[in-house]
This record gives sequence, C-alpha cells and structure tokens, in this order.
Amino acid sequence: MTESIQTGQNETVINESKPTQRHPWSRYVALGDSFTEGIGDPEPGSPGGHRGWADRVAEVLSQGSNDFAYANLAVRGKLIRQIVEDQVESALELRPDLITISAGGNDVIRPGTDPDDIASRFDSAVTRLSRDGATIVLFTGVDVGFSPVFRGLRGKVAIYNENLRAVAARHDCIVADQWSLRDIQDSRMWAPDRLHLNALGHHTVARMVLGALNVPNDLEPQKPEPMPGVTWRRARTEDFAWAREYLVPWVLRRIRHQSSGDQMLPKRPLAGPYLGERDGR
Repeated sequence: MTESIQTGQNETVINESKPTQRHPWSRYVALGDSFTEGIGDPEPGSPGGHRGWADRVAEVLSQGSNDFAYANLAVRGKLIRQIVEDQVESALELRPDLITISAGGNDVIRPGTDPDDIASRFDSAVTRLSRDGATIVLFTGVDVGFSPVFRGLRGKVAIYNENLRAVAARHDCIVADQWSLRDIQDSRMWAPDRLHLNALGHHTVARMVLGALNVPNDLEPQKPEPMPGVTWRRARTEDFAWAREYLVPWVLRRIRHQSSGDQMLPKRPLAGPYLGERDGR
C-alpha cells in the first residue's frame, strides 16, 4: 500500500507500507473430493474449469497480502482412503498454515458403509495433518432431509457428523457446519445432478467458511430466483431425465469400481498466488 504524507514544509513523502492483512495465514491448502474441487460451479477461466467455495475463500484470504499462496489438491469422486493416500503427504510438503479437509461424503452415500469406520480414517488423516501446527478446518455433512434423493441417508450423515465433531474436539479443529447451514437446504442451491452445489451454493459455503475463520469479507448473501410452479407430471418427467443422465451412470461406475476422478490430477497441485496467468486473469 502506498500512502502520501504531507510534511510541514508542503513536501509530499511517499510512504511504502505493507498491505494490511486481515488474518494470520499465508499458505492455504485444500484437500477433498468434488465438493472442494468446485464441481457444479463451472468457470472456464479457472484451473480445471471450475471455481467452487475453496477458490472463493482463497481469493478473499489473498486480499491485502503480497505473498499469500494457495493449493487445491481435491479430485472429484475420491473416497477417504484415496484422499488420505494421495493428498495428505502432498499437502504437508507444501508447508501450509491453513488446511481445509472435506472427506468421507462419497463413502457415506455408498450402501453398506460404516460411518464409524469412515470417521476413524478421517481421524488418522487429521492426526497427520496436525503435525506442523496448521489451523485445520473440517466440514460436517449437509442435512439431506430436504432431498428426495438422499433423504434416506439423513441418519447416517448425522452419525458421521457427530464423529467428525469429536475428531475436531480432539485436534482443536475449526468446524465448518454445513448441517446447520439452512440456506443450502434448497434445491435451487444445487446443480442439475442434485449431488453438487451450484455457483450460488458454493458462494454460500464460502461465506460460511470465512465466518468460521472469523475473516472480514464483503461477500454478500445471494438469493436464488423464485421456483417456478411445476406440475406433478413435469416433476416426474424431470426425475426420469435426471435418473437417466446422472443416476444410472453413477450406479454403473459403482458396479465397475470406477470413479469420475480416475486419471485426473489436482487443479492446483502447487501453492502459489490465487490470481495469475493460470487463472486467466
């Protein structure tokens, strides 16, 4: 920041001072799956073609700092075992002082999985990530009671969330509480696949994360457009179209033990400035 200071002899002195930073962090690394990668929030100018809540948080955190660095190691479709194996050590090598990790969602929605076992794996990951004293933010799952597709998993998600809160307490983590974030319990906050947040949903989560970090920001609440009236017949037609385009391919990938993230690499594997040529800005 450059300031002009008037002296007593009508002289102007240029004072070169450092930008004012509104938080204590300088290196942020995000770990996770499609939620953290930003799927559902397409942005052609962003690495990987998606923006998402983590990019939005990094953009705010970078304001007022000349040396803020950000990496995003998340890859869509990854199970918690894969996140632990592929991302934890890579994250530690980047020497972050702020880490966000959202993992286990893809495990929880799979039939027959145990939320206690998933949480145990998560606890092991957080134990390793705590090694260097970084601030760690973890996420509870969304209250899916509003969703006809995932309503049956509400109890399982709730159990997993209670386990995550215990993990957070053990390791002194910050909890970004999606379960109580009522704004995203609205189908208008979700992408057409009904599994990922859209741009509006990602913006809402970014505001929540910044609030949990107690970081001042100028992100304003956004409201979705009013939902148009839909007849029963049209709603069922949309359900069938959704099942054909999104549900059936998802089921087939599960049967074949495939993931939408197979052969994909993180969109921001190295810690660097949020804005730059690679962002198309």
